[in-house]
Amino acid sequence: MDFLIKYKKIFIIAGFILAVFIFAYLLYLMFFKPAPPPAVTTGQETPVGQGGLPISQTGTGQIIEPGSGQGGLLEPAAGETAPANPVAQGGLTQTTELNQIPALGATLAANGDDLLYYNKQDGGFYRLTKDGRSTLLSDAVFHEVEKITWSPDKNKAILEYPDQAKIIYDFKDSQQISLPKHWKDFSFSPDGSKIVMKSMAESIDNRWLAVINDQGTEARRVASLGDKDETVYPSWSPNNQTVAMYTEGIDFDRQYVFFVGLNEENFKALTIEGRGFIPQWSPQGDRLLYSVYTSSNDLKPELWIADAQGENIGAGRARLNIQTWADKCVFSSKTEIYCAVPERLEEGAGLFRELASGVKDNLFKIDTQTGARKLVAIPDGQFTMSDLIVSDNGSYLYFTDAATGRINKIKLK
Repeated sequence: MDFLIKYKKIFIIAGFILAVFIFAYLLYLMFFKPAPPPAVTTGQETPVGQGGLPISQTGTGQIIEPGSGQGGLLEPAAGETAPANPVAQGGLTQTTELNQIPALGATLAANGDDLLYYNKQDGGFYRLTKDGRSTLLSDAVFHEVEKITWSPDKNKAILEYPDQAKIIYDFKDSQQISLPKHWKDFSFSPDGSKIVMKSMAESIDNRWLAVINDQGTEARRVASLGDKDETVYPSWSPNNQTVAMYTEGIDFDRQYVFFVGLNEENFKALTIEGRGFIPQWSPQGDRLLYSVYTSSNDLKPELWIADAQGENIGAGRARLNIQTWADKCVFSSKTEIYCAVPERLEEGAGLFRELASGVKDNLFKIDTQTGARKLVAIPDGQFTMSDLIVSDNGSYLYFTDAATGRINKIKLK
């Protein structure tokens, strides 16, 4: 009995202490808990996404631009939504859908104004104007094309299918040439007369980086691939100096990039700070834009620029302080690029790109010489942008929405 009485007293004391804590917490909730922060209004600090970049507001109907009020937009009355500007001026911008059917392989036509694309629904190739008018490029039909590599003059394209079948199609002469299934990763020379690619035979000892002509013949071995397929990048430079690149690791976060010429040239190596290398040549082929991710930035992709010609390889290497992938950018001149930049990126997005699937992109312009960058447009829709294209006169930027496959237009000036 004494035992029960002793523990009964302990339970009563413990219950009393718990009741005191509960009562104190209720008093805190009623009288002392801070009020929630007010909704964002004009003049408050702009919320930022990854890399310190501004993001569009949700639930306010407004776009707040750093240091410029509404980015040139009139301030809406209470309950109204800020109008989208027809021309990109750094705020909410009209984004015009040019076709209703999922497209693939959109590219700028030879006239520098129209687009060429593959219609995934009917298997045809079309020419598309900036006003959204489509006309057939060819009467030929190609069902279930999976990948397209255009020649520089846009008269030919390499078409790849899910069953690994590949052809070169000449739109000018309406001719088709079949290629071996074990060839892949094609890149045309600047004049379109040759193609660099990987020949992936079943035997590792018989895998080669090779060059063929635009008829798919006269194959010439350039370098042995062995088991290094994933670290070799066929990409014919615009200045005709190199035909491919390959990487070798230095440590966890650093790699060498080696450049491959046609005649066993001994080019200098470029040191890059990161993994997940995605390159893009400048129009003149003298500089290389690329993206990599590192452990120091939560494995998110970052843009870099470096000289990549002759003795200058590696000079001028600089981080551009933009978190996106190089293939979401396009050169509009020798030194300026437009990039689709996700409003947010999850940790590990560089390693697992699908983490950025469905994330809205905003459009930025970056000067690759000075590193200066500015927000150009916040599209008036939930677009994940790919295949960015700028018209030759710099008036329009086209992109394909990754979710719908439809081609869209933003007026730049």
